[in-house]
Amino acid sequence: MTATAIVIDMLIGDPRWPTHPVIWIGRLIKRLERLLRRGQETTGGEEPAALRRKGMILAAVTVGCSGAAMWLLVWVCSLLHPWLGYAVNTWFISTTIAIKGLKDAAYLVYRPLTDNRLEEARKYVGYIVGRDTERMDEPEITRAAVETVAENIVDAVVSPLFFALLGGAPLAMAYRATNTLDSMVGYKNDKYLYFGWCSARLDDVLNWLPARLTGVLLTLLAFADPRLSGARAWRAIRTFAHLHPSPNSGIPESAVAGALGVELGGLNYYGGVASDRARMGWPLKELNREHIVMTVRQLYGVGLLLFMGGLLWAQLLG
Repeated sequence: MTATAIVIDMLIGDPRWPTHPVIWIGRLIKRLERLLRRGQETTGGEEPAALRRKGMILAAVTVGCSGAAMWLLVWVCSLLHPWLGYAVNTWFISTTIAIKGLKDAAYLVYRPLTDNRLEEARKYVGYIVGRDTERMDEPEITRAAVETVAENIVDAVVSPLFFALLGGAPLAMAYRATNTLDSMVGYKNDKYLYFGWCSARLDDVLNWLPARLTGVLLTLLAFADPRLSGARAWRAIRTFAHLHPSPNSGIPESAVAGALGVELGGLNYYGGVASDRARMGWPLKELNREHIVMTVRQLYGVGLLLFMGGLLWAQLLG
């Protein structure tokens, strides 16, 4: 199933019809948050412990409902016909991954850069990062795109497929619900510091093993590509990954930086406020638009390795 799901995603990408499951999960999160918060906008007026309990309820209900609904749908379809159950299971696994979606987003940034249309490139990179983009030059635009693709190799490819191998579409959708929770409420600000704590920690836990698997896969790919450096990718993981504020995101970012021979991280601006992130990798080469293409190739390389792994897994189970 997972191998077929990878092919579907690479060919079709995220479905625009019917409504993408992640949109339904997002709507559920918003409704539950309104119910649990009762109009509370910040931590003021409510104890941190109470907010954490409500956040735990939000996470449990969202993840539980997402996984249970997916299990029920697959079960009913399997009762109607085994092949229908297989098709539904495979299709919904494909909606939890985003290989083509990441590639398309990266190339929306890359294509304007090839014609020196910086304003257009800034606009499209602003769709995939939260930092200020108005004054970015080509190296900064490239860095933002490369960091986004590298980080999301875990969240949008390896992790959902890892859980799909363990439990099909129900477990993959439960993971996607966790990841959506983190993206919506897992912030360290006044509103979500305590309420989103459980969602953020659960996302960290579920991504822990897939992130490290991603580091190994990216290193293997770098060894197989003469334009990249596998030894440097592995050394970058060991040297820089722990400097990232996330326990998981630093692994793919440092691996990609080491493989390419570039430096990621550095100074970003959010609403005009400077934020200096840890540097990862060594600046042996200046970042340029071609590094976006090379990172997308690594993304697809990981997808190919997981495709072969899915075939092997199916043979072992069969």
